[in-house]
Amino acid sequence: MERLLTRFRTLATCSYQLPGYVPCRFHHCAPGRGKRLVLSRVFQPQNLREDQVLSPEGRSGDLTCKSQRLMLQVGLIHPASSGCYHLLPYAVRAMEKLVRVIDQEMQAIGGQKVNMPSLSSAELWRATDRWDLMGKELLRLRDRHGKEYCLGPTHEEAITALVASQKTLSYKQLPFLLYQVTRKFRDEPRPRFGLLRGREFYMKDMYTFDSSPEAARQTYSLVCDAYDRLFHRLGLRCVKVQADVGSIGGTMSHEFQLPVDIGEDRFAVCPSCSFSANMETLDSSQRNCPACQGPLTETRGIEVGHTFYLGTKYSSIFNAQFINVHGKPSLAEMGCYGLGVTRILAAAVEVLSTEDCIRWPGLLAPYQLCLIPPKKGSKEAVAIELTGQLYDHITEVVPQLRGEVLLDDRTHLTIGHRLKDANKFGYPFVIIAGKRALEDPAHFEVWCQNTGEVVFLTKEGVVELLSQVQVV
Repeated sequence: MERLLTRFRTLATCSYQLPGYVPCRFHHCAPGRGKRLVLSRVFQPQNLREDQVLSPEGRSGDLTCKSQRLMLQVGLIHPASSGCYHLLPYAVRAMEKLVRVIDQEMQAIGGQKVNMPSLSSAELWRATDRWDLMGKELLRLRDRHGKEYCLGPTHEEAITALVASQKTLSYKQLPFLLYQVTRKFRDEPRPRFGLLRGREFYMKDMYTFDSSPEAARQTYSLVCDAYDRLFHRLGLRCVKVQADVGSIGGTMSHEFQLPVDIGEDRFAVCPSCSFSANMETLDSSQRNCPACQGPLTETRGIEVGHTFYLGTKYSSIFNAQFINVHGKPSLAEMGCYGLGVTRILAAAVEVLSTEDCIRWPGLLAPYQLCLIPPKKGSKEAVAIELTGQLYDHITEVVPQLRGEVLLDDRTHLTIGHRLKDANKFGYPFVIIAGKRALEDPAHFEVWCQNTGEVVFLTKEGVVELLSQVQVV
């Protein structure tokens, strides 16, 4: 038991919670039916056999990555059309937790959350020439009055116009760090890999406004450090690499890459120093590190974050000004910072899961614990009630797990069948009331999915173990 607790404390070190943060809780139970969350009531279309899983085009052979296949199998997502997916209850719970972690990190550095319209006027985009520059990837539409819009893939124009409309800004009010978590749209020519590359997705985009280039670079480092903390909390080993500014523009850019074989980006790292860069920024013949001349190692990755130092590229177009210390108007120095929310979810599943079973970052697991009572009619059936009592006891004495415990009430199925399902869903902890639950005192079989350990614990031992679980 002590060895298990020690290993679990190690896993939990990156799952700290910011002071004063109170997590939200909700139940999917109908009123009057009690507060136990039961699996039979979860809306979760499942295709637990691989040969039953189809892509939006209806061909199982199009499932070209592990995360897409697993997320479809267990019913995290369901195809709607090419590049678009329904996010089902488990996926929504995981995403809401990810957004809470993002909110904690962004607000810890002074971020203020806003929400801008998805519809963006063509006038704004024409002002920066991006209406034409973005080409076919921009989803465009026209209203009944003939006015043109796009469904925003990003919001530099909109946020800069918003700040520019405030005519009395002072340098004393800066910096502003304004961010949102919203749906974004891109007319991908070839959507693939499920949530990793779609036409509709969730993104966190932050836009910063500073009073000088020096202050803007400090803010840039501040946000990058927050990204590092975020990925550390999730247990994802991301690499910050130099990147091209692309259509967004600016004078400096970095990507946060999660190394994985199916990644569509190629980047180089130097084992001898801290240099790393997207291959697009290097000469095709370059094989040595420009910083230390050591050999470069090339790898593939999934881009899960991107940062840009914009300078006055947008503030000069929309005249986003503030009054400086000398009482004169000055243009704001800007930066923009993106995180692919649904992409991080899928990328985490891709790198942490086995070929057959989903594994989550501890903080993002849709439910922390699944309880499996005996099969009805079995010799151990008397422990069915005992399992319910354990559920009530855990949620009473471990308050952070209220809303995080799921009871697999499908007692017409064997324990083995339900354990196999639980393993595939990736609950961090699974507790089974088997033969030893009939002992005095009762012992429960505890599966710790992220460590691969199985132990038998009394009710008190279960509580001691679960009291260390971190949630958001």
